[in-house]
Amino acid sequence: MVEATDKKLPNLLDLTLEEMESFIGDLGKEKYRARQIMKCLYLQGVTAFDAMTTLARDFREKLPGLARLYRPRIVKIQKSSDTTQKALFELEDGLFIESVLIPGKNHWTLCISTQAGCRMGCDFCLTAKQGFKRNLTPAEITGQLLAFAHETTERPDIKNIVMMGMGEPLANYDATLSAIRILTCDFGMGFSNRKITVSTCGLAPQIEKLGRDICINLAVSLNAPDDERRSRLMPINKKYPIAELLAACKKYPMPGRRMLTFEYILIDGVNASVDDAKKLVRLLKPLRCKLNLIVFNAYPGSPYQAPSEQTVRNFQQVLLDSHYTAVLRTSRGSDILAACGQLSGAQIS
Repeated sequence: MVEATDKKLPNLLDLTLEEMESFIGDLGKEKYRARQIMKCLYLQGVTAFDAMTTLARDFREKLPGLARLYRPRIVKIQKSSDTTQKALFELEDGLFIESVLIPGKNHWTLCISTQAGCRMGCDFCLTAKQGFKRNLTPAEITGQLLAFAHETTERPDIKNIVMMGMGEPLANYDATLSAIRILTCDFGMGFSNRKITVSTCGLAPQIEKLGRDICINLAVSLNAPDDERRSRLMPINKKYPIAELLAACKKYPMPGRRMLTFEYILIDGVNASVDDAKKLVRLLKPLRCKLNLIVFNAYPGSPYQAPSEQTVRNFQQVLLDSHYTAVLRTSRGSDILAACGQLSGAQIS
């Protein structure tokens, strides 16, 4: 159980290493104490100040009056027939979020949320139907990983982080950036930038800003080859149409052989024809990119359906014939509403 103290006090799990050093410096302590605290919080997963045994006893005893420790609490874990796990987290104000642990060959990928709900209003997404509650703090974002790593009996070997859960990461920009800095800090979780992916529905100015602030994998949810259909599926396109979005993507730095990823959800009768694939090829021709094709995941009350397997294969073949890397991403956990677009944060008994 994470140590509970005055909610008005700063939460140390919200702080990057630089912010932790500033906090410690203001207390008259040496900067290296910040690194000790970070190691305790992230590498050891401690949840109480008195467990930070690398700190002097008198300092440990003073800390509860100066700061607090809080991360979200796992309420329930559901397990899919394909071994995917979905965790329901309760936040300290009583709201709920979900994250998904996805199996790989020899490791796990964790799909984490950055908001409670979402205000982007994408027509194919169950999360959007819940409306927007609030942004998550850095501690609530990284805390999803900490809970899986330190609280579950399985202690899964998580190698990749994808910010593709509930919410739009770039609409919660500052907290998302702080969370990434904590996740990639050598004294935090120690992840490589190459192992973290931020997914966005297309906030063009924030894409450019992210490219200036940090080098991280970027996945852009496209889902249509023209503005008319994309605006119908994704209202954000009315503010940042495709031309503006792709212009921002062209400026996004991807060093070495790394490429931008465009995610494309295939919906029957909407965007999945061979002609749509040909339009997509022409649209993305100037960009060095790859595509993740995702067959639409239905949910209760959904207005859309998945296309046939042959329709999907025909669409993919057009892209492959045009020399694009086009991966048909296997949907995981659909039987527990854990697949792409199915998260809701609903507390179900």
